[in-house]
Amino acid sequence: MIRTDSSLAASPPPPRVPSWALPGGTVDHETDAAFFAGAALTSLDTLVRSEPPWAGAWRQRLALKCAAAAVRLAGRSEDESALRDAWYLRPAAGDPGPAGTILAAWRQLAARSPVIDTARLAEVVMLLGLRWDDGFADLPGAINDLVRSGRPAPFVAAAIASQIVALSPGAELLAWWCADLVLAQKLRWPRPVPLLMAQAFGPAFRTQGARAAGTRIRPGGEGFEGAVCLALVQGSAEACGLAGELSRRAERLAAVMPKLRAKGAGDAIKKLLDDDAVPGSLTTKTLSRFGARRLFERLQTFEAVRELSGRSSFRLYGL
Repeated sequence: MIRTDSSLAASPPPPRVPSWALPGGTVDHETDAAFFAGAALTSLDTLVRSEPPWAGAWRQRLALKCAAAAVRLAGRSEDESALRDAWYLRPAAGDPGPAGTILAAWRQLAARSPVIDTARLAEVVMLLGLRWDDGFADLPGAINDLVRSGRPAPFVAAAIASQIVALSPGAELLAWWCADLVLAQKLRWPRPVPLLMAQAFGPAFRTQGARAAGTRIRPGGEGFEGAVCLALVQGSAEACGLAGELSRRAERLAAVMPKLRAKGAGDAIKKLLDDDAVPGSLTTKTLSRFGARRLFERLQTFEAVRELSGRSSFRLYGL
């Protein structure tokens, strides 16, 4: 039997973006879009600063969502399920493939502090499958200048994305990645929350005219700053909604923890709280592959975890 984590059991319900902060129709003025974004980010900021025990799983699931949109932007067809398989079913330290490497960039964004230098930037450029541009070397300084400016966070995020695409039109993936990093720096979050890439194909970046033409507003395009504000509203609402779902599952997990007698169950539960998914074949120093399978099946019976792959073998589990 393992003891219940008191912080897990006692976590308050996550905040939600209030209904009045969600636009009910078309937003024509940038100032209105900025107002909605400020209200939504306030709710998200409260959630981020509470640092719930399942924050790792929350950030990584958002990273997966962003990576799926990034893969689409890169012209590939892998969805979230395929990305999970590429990442979690690869051999230890194995190559996850081009799409899985894009996922690695967003996983890194979600897991590390929002500090950027040339070395880290070069690593991210490589993970995103982009070619290094000499102008990228100036981006850490440009990011620092933008963060120190008095401009609101959504406009700073829009500015760095626009600057990167102006510098290298083929680097839109990097533009979205840096936009979330800059947002976290501006809001003084300990780690970024992957948001904007997941909204790149959403309604925020499609004006009425753009919808008719089958195009979207790209970084630097007309109306991009207002579109980023509206994307942050939608992204914050979805992130808070996901947090509510994970919070309820974590509470359920806490409730069943005293019933678990498998040696090494604590290690598996920590991984569930820290990551998007855990392979059913997990092994640790104290947990065998057979023990892990039995543990996850038991947790699924208790409705404390979900099986994410839909398969009968090579299963993946998560909150």
